[in-house]
Amino acid sequence: VEAYLRDLRQAASYMQSEFSISAPEKVGEEHVTSFLAHLYDRGAEKSTQARILSGIRSFFNFLLLNDRIESLPTEFVDSPKPGRKLPDVLSVGEIGAILDAVDLSAPFGHRNRAIIETLYSCGLRVSELVSLRLGDLFFDDGFIRVVGKGDKQRLVPVSAEAVRLIGHYLEQRRTLPVDAKHAEVLFLNNKGRKLTRVMVFYIIRDAADKAGITKRISPHTFRHSFATHLLEGGADIRQVQELLGHESILTTEIYTHLDSE
Repeated sequence: VEAYLRDLRQAASYMQSEFSISAPEKVGEEHVTSFLAHLYDRGAEKSTQARILSGIRSFFNFLLLNDRIESLPTEFVDSPKPGRKLPDVLSVGEIGAILDAVDLSAPFGHRNRAIIETLYSCGLRVSELVSLRLGDLFFDDGFIRVVGKGDKQRLVPVSAEAVRLIGHYLEQRRTLPVDAKHAEVLFLNNKGRKLTRVMVFYIIRDAADKAGITKRISPHTFRHSFATHLLEGGADIRQVQELLGHESILTTEIYTHLDSE
């Protein structure tokens, strides 16, 4: 929602400055096309252009359904076709180096190492990680419950190493302040509240820098690495789709061009 709102504000600002249009009812196809050309000129990736256009389409569909407009200015605007490329993937050795780079003597060292191990060994989206609750941990049965996109739940096996690291963190967590509203959330910040996605990004970047990893990585890099390593190890693509929580097998197929080792 935040991303779509940001995109729409950007489009609205462009319509206002370039065409003096302040009401969405006055937007025509030529204005949308001009905005996409503006994004292209600014060097926006095709995937970014496609996402922004998708949000604009949804917005005007909403206006049409609510009788605010009589026709869609986006109806005949083609979406950019992004090439499908696999983002940077970390090797098992690089992931080990990043984990080892986390200083366990630091105040949140155990938490940070547990975060990285859980991201990788469970293949989680960062939004899924920060939303994990204590009630989602079923360590005796060897899995965690994950709430993914569209509030869809799935069960994901959890590694013995993740269980061990989360256990160390939970021991440390008992000595830290906890905001009553966030008491059920697993990973907390220094104020005892739910971590933000940005904070997880910084935790990972810091560990990667200390490990000497020069690749551009984000929390999602660990999810890509999880899927890649599973397929390289001979896992079935349908199993990987289920573990990742992909709605469509087409999303998972981005990984299948990799050569099995």
